[in-house]
Amino acid sequence: MPKQVDYEARRRHIAEAVCDLIDRHGPEGVTLRDVAQQADVSMGAVQRCFATKDEMLAFALHRITERVTAQGQEEIAASAVNESAVTLLTATLRTIALIEPHQRRDARIMVAFTAHATAIPTLAEILRQAHAKTRDLLAWLIRYGQQTGAFRDDLDVDLEAETLLSLVEGSTSLALLGHRPTVPARDMLTRRIDGLLMRPSRPSRPASSTAIT
Repeated sequence: MPKQVDYEARRRHIAEAVCDLIDRHGPEGVTLRDVAQQADVSMGAVQRCFATKDEMLAFALHRITERVTAQGQEEIAASAVNESAVTLLTATLRTIALIEPHQRRDARIMVAFTAHATAIPTLAEILRQAHAKTRDLLAWLIRYGQQTGAFRDDLDVDLEAETLLSLVEGSTSLALLGHRPTVPARDMLTRRIDGLLMRPSRPSRPASSTAIT
């Protein structure tokens, strides 16, 4: 009997090879021959899994955006027990910012894809969808903080989520460029979250009395 091929597993394997090549050469350097060599499969095997290079790139981008989003959700799940909203939001932002040394590969790939997507509408749409999912995740965390009394109740949640996500994405790029700001990326995220906090109201001072003489 002919050997059964798990095409979905093969597609995932090829997608990882694509990401390895993008990490080294960018999307423009991904060729059918190089992908086949990196994945250790025949060029025919690659063509049976993906009809075009754009389809292959789109699948690879789907894979990495899902992985980054899942890392943020896993951070929440792992820290959810007895953790404050501030701790959850801080840990999630640091995870999706891809600023830790072990995340540099994913960061390089995401930034390369983002630049390439400006000219490829299908890739741009994938990134827009991933952006929306991450923004919704951050909005949920902010609302959770409001419900628990940690964050101010006068916040525009959607605007704050977009602002945090923009800060995260900027931190990713700057970290890859070796930018060394006075305030490290971790501290910038912490300071931004600090601005969301509910401040205890100050006790009002008793009116000063004027002695009558």
